[in-house]
Amino acid sequence: MAAQVVVVGSCMTDLVSLTTRLPKAGETVLGHKFFIGFGGKGANQCVQSARLGANTSLICKVGKDSFGNDYVENLKKNGISTGQNVIVIVPGANLLLNFEDLKRASDVICKAKVLVCQLEITPAVSLEALKMARASGVKTLFNPAPALADLDPQFYIYSDIFCCNETEAEILTGIPVGNLEDAEKVGRMLLERGCKLVIVTLGAEGCMMISVEEPIPKHVPAGKVRAVDTTGAGDSFVGALAFYLAYYPKLSMEEMIRKSNCIASVSVQASGTQSSYPYRKDLPQDLF
Repeated sequence: MAAQVVVVGSCMTDLVSLTTRLPKAGETVLGHKFFIGFGGKGANQCVQSARLGANTSLICKVGKDSFGNDYVENLKKNGISTGQNVIVIVPGANLLLNFEDLKRASDVICKAKVLVCQLEITPAVSLEALKMARASGVKTLFNPAPALADLDPQFYIYSDIFCCNETEAEILTGIPVGNLEDAEKVGRMLLERGCKLVIVTLGAEGCMMISVEEPIPKHVPAGKVRAVDTTGAGDSFVGALAFYLAYYPKLSMEEMIRKSNCIASVSVQASGTQSSYPYRKDLPQDLF
């Protein structure tokens, strides 16, 4: 069966040290815990979507080293199709994903229901993937992270859903986002640039959504939880949203965002990135 959610993006290995505070310049402090985790925005989003039950595929590059080997095994354990692994011997393998790789994966991209892209790989490659998907009628979900102030304007046009957080929104528009009203200003500006639907994630405050079809902004609040570690919560949200777009397309966008908020809220209640992402079996069934 063809992958319904396809992600073109990055894989990162997280080396995490926990300490009571950050050291000052030239200072050494003691850490009380160290762990290695799996991260990278593309892989995070793909893993969360897969854990909710999506048939997924990740188009990426990893290094030919222990980190790369471990990452491929991690993807397999999460039920993510990796196909034939393209392995290179360089630290920045993510940046070597190129147009030829996309051509080889064109069948996977064009048969998907949803394509997800970010900016941890070469931006031009992400843009080309969005164009390929659009040409085949595949819904495109773009997360402009890490944000670029000089983002190619074509990204706005080829993204069916443009999803950014407060920091990314400010970099893209110059508007600091401190409240819902600021997020609405960002949304309107991004619509003017060619976006069809904009979501600005607001952390514990949930999300703001605005679209060409529904130009009156809507606030979709998040449930109140005790956050332990918010790392990767945005990726959990994007991965969940991709899942709902692919498997529950008749839901309203507001309902998809509400459910995605719930899933991201679960992820912040545990430490780590992918290790905190919930599986479908552990979630309330009214989310499905």
